[in-house]
Amino acid sequence: MTSGPMIDLGELRHEPESEPLPRPPRAVGRPLRCALVFVLLLACLTGSVPTLVRAEVVLPARLGADALLVGDLVMIIDPFDGSGDRRLAAYRLPGGEPAWESSLPAQGRYWGMSTVGGMLVVTGHQGGSGVERSLTVVLDLATGAYRWQQPGRPLELADGNLLLESIDPDLTGTLRAVDPCCGAPRWSIPVAGHQVVYRYAGTGVDRIALVSAEGRVGVFDAVTGALRVGADLWQGERNVNVQLIGDLLVTVGDTPGTVTAYDLDRLERRWQTRVGDALYAGECDPVICVGSRDVGLWVLDPATGRQLWTDDRWAGIWSTGGRLLAGAASTAGPGAEQLVVLDPATGAVLGELGLWEMAFPARRDAPLVGTRRHPNGGLLVAELDAGAGTARLLDVLSDAGGECQGNGDRLVCRRTDGAYGVWSLRR
Repeated sequence: MTSGPMIDLGELRHEPESEPLPRPPRAVGRPLRCALVFVLLLACLTGSVPTLVRAEVVLPARLGADALLVGDLVMIIDPFDGSGDRRLAAYRLPGGEPAWESSLPAQGRYWGMSTVGGMLVVTGHQGGSGVERSLTVVLDLATGAYRWQQPGRPLELADGNLLLESIDPDLTGTLRAVDPCCGAPRWSIPVAGHQVVYRYAGTGVDRIALVSAEGRVGVFDAVTGALRVGADLWQGERNVNVQLIGDLLVTVGDTPGTVTAYDLDRLERRWQTRVGDALYAGECDPVICVGSRDVGLWVLDPATGRQLWTDDRWAGIWSTGGRLLAGAASTAGPGAEQLVVLDPATGAVLGELGLWEMAFPARRDAPLVGTRRHPNGGLLVAELDAGAGTARLLDVLSDAGGECQGNGDRLVCRRTDGAYGVWSLRR
């Protein structure tokens, strides 16, 4: 639900939770002053944000339904009730008129929707022989007409095609690239017990790494399926976390307490560094974030592996617009988090955005939108500007209950009565 990769640090520690952020010494009379300040702030906040001024479109939905905002359409898929096909309805914005209605041909639990090449891609689980397997069903986005279905979990490729990932719990299965228009095969790669790792470039996957427990690594071109390079990176079976970050293949765990980076095109080692109880690495463009048990977050220079800074205050971190957006560990968990903007090079706090729950960005370049419960009911909505380090209050949506997604122009949220509401974010 972010505009960039997210590194979740909320489950790193196995000891009791750390203390909240340090606070100034208690002063005489502080409780009364804090209460007065809170009352004044609440009054100003309530008075400064207009209520019930944005037009709302209400779209019918059953409890447990899923929605997806795509351009001027909102798709709503009925929840699974254990019988029959699933109803999928599309509504056209801004008025909310029905555009088309379709049914998903296979019984199962559908949990995701996306769009690729003018097609609506619906993903779910289909049971059988006691094993649930992913299923992809593709419909025409404009009409809802059924196109095709195949087993596998879909990922968009950098060239606009679809990658279907069909992998069982024992790591057997295949990766298959298909044309989104008709499901025609383009290439396939057997997984054969390998860990599968992807690199994303632009709108989709452009590199795939298959990694064996014994250290054999193959890097494939995701557009053609061709093997680009292969090498043995370590000896003996080990539990190693592997990530593709920029032009690097980064491993954590091939040697205890170390992070090693290899050139992705040649698999030659570039650098290696010690990082305490390191668990995994992730991209925090323009730096590399490493999660560890002992410190929490380490940040490394991707060119040299040099440690830039460490901090144990953050439970999750996102890259956005050349800066980092982090949630305080003291607020980790479901719901709103205390969000701050960090300088990637130093870890310095550049701005404090406040307590917000991020709305899912329905478009890759959509502005960040935060929501939180309003004291008088509904949701307070703000546009979060990581560049300026500010939160710009937009409105109070009195009937909104949560599960929001936005595309910069509109916000779709679950209403308190179970239906979906659509609100304009632009006046």
